[in-house]
Amino acid sequence: MIPRAGLFALAVLATAGLAPACAEEAPTLADGRIHVVGRARAETAPDFAAVEIGIEAKGATPAAALDAASASARGLIALAETFKVPEADIGTTAVTLQPVTRSVRQPDGTVTERADGYRAANTVRLRLADMARLGDLMRRALETGANRIEGVSFGLRDPDAAESAVRVAAMKDATAQAARLAEAAGITLGRVVAIRSPAAAGSPAYPPMPAPMARLAKATGAPVPLVAGTIETAAEVSATFAIAP
Repeated sequence: MIPRAGLFALAVLATAGLAPACAEEAPTLADGRIHVVGRARAETAPDFAAVEIGIEAKGATPAAALDAASASARGLIALAETFKVPEADIGTTAVTLQPVTRSVRQPDGTVTERADGYRAANTVRLRLADMARLGDLMRRALETGANRIEGVSFGLRDPDAAESAVRVAAMKDATAQAARLAEAAGITLGRVVAIRSPAAAGSPAYPPMPAPMARLAKATGAPVPLVAGTIETAAEVSATFAIAP
């Protein structure tokens, strides 16, 4: 479940089963105005899946290690193209190269570190619209030399549209609250005089799911099972209404 904004409760006061999160958020009637906070949330199915697949290779020299990792990365990119992943949805996120040492026990019992070649890594991020094929791509990536999965995530290509929709719903909730409060007080609700809709904090656009394994082993040909879930988007609107004469 990914997103773009944090979680929100439903409307405070006059909304069945829920109480205001805190006193300052409760609808108020003061200074000839009605102040309310409207909230809304919605769950949307993601429309893409993303995964970071890494290749780690070892070699006696820096060039040998880097060339091995590069060859596997090219194979992974070619594989992604067979899955019809567009070029814009393929990107390198990291390339590393470092010396490797191994522990050697000396005759006197002490342990020392000795040079043992080099290790290179290349990580590629892939984004798939056809989420049902992600598990198959992950499994087939092993054939290209991939041996790491850094993370899997699901998201929306247009998260602003989802957020705009819940902001509209939150404003409708604020208006409904103000109308109920005015009716209960025996007054007439006037026009809205102020609206504030702060950016919600919390969840990222597509929260990462931990990979089933940090390192992959070529043990089975079965696709990796994945479940996309839903992305929860939420919004909050603070609105002030005048009281009609």
